[in-house]
Amino acid sequence: MFVTVPVVRVRSAHVAYEGRAVLQGVDLPVDAGEVVAILGANGSGKSTLVRAVLGLVPLAAGSVELFGEPLRRFRQWQRIGYVPQRLGAGSGVPATVAEVVAAGRLARRGPFRPPRAADRAAVAAAIAAVGLADRAGDPVTTLSGGQQQRALIARALAGQPDLLVLDEPTAGVDAASQDAFADALRGFVAGGGTVLLVAHELGPLRPVITRAIVVHHGGIAHDGACPEPAGFHADPGHDHVHPHAAEPLGTPLGMWQS
Repeated sequence: MFVTVPVVRVRSAHVAYEGRAVLQGVDLPVDAGEVVAILGANGSGKSTLVRAVLGLVPLAAGSVELFGEPLRRFRQWQRIGYVPQRLGAGSGVPATVAEVVAAGRLARRGPFRPPRAADRAAVAAAIAAVGLADRAGDPVTTLSGGQQQRALIARALAGQPDLLVLDEPTAGVDAASQDAFADALRGFVAGGGTVLLVAHELGPLRPVITRAIVVHHGGIAHDGACPEPAGFHADPGHDHVHPHAAEPLGTPLGMWQS
């Protein structure tokens, strides 16, 4: 009998900062082909959960497995594409869109091997997938915030991962970029990918989501269909914008792991 292994399995995860519990006893399996949205209010612990999955914050208790391998032994970081929270437009990265996206290939080919035809093709395909083909040669600092987010998505897609992890990819960006994100995710999932994303609200991503997790006070309050937006978030004209700390463009996930 063939048994499938979850792409992500979190068991009884606890995370604390300076003695304050942020996650408490969280269990989360993510199966291949799912598009799982982690929802919740600011400070609920949703971003901490995905960072714990990636080993970017330590667990006080519990465990994480990636593709059936305990996190502490996992080394196949090229199988994971990570898109951090929104990058500020004034980050000062002296690189073109194509150069930023090409950094997503480093985990696959290594930092010292020159790019091959397959690398260049993957970069071009990723840039086209997010609708930035006409900006490939432009400095990333000339892009809008939403376009910079598209470049981050493309960087992750260029590595041709099996799992794509995104932390609030549509927060505070324009409608065109949100639509581009949704289209890129559809293409990624159609190719067999799995997605785990953090969101405050879903907008155009809602039809792509197969399962929603709601985090409340460090625990999972809902696991199932996407809840309907309520209050002012249900207003079609509502635009939720909130700042996030900048993270460097061009650094593949595997290079952040110890």
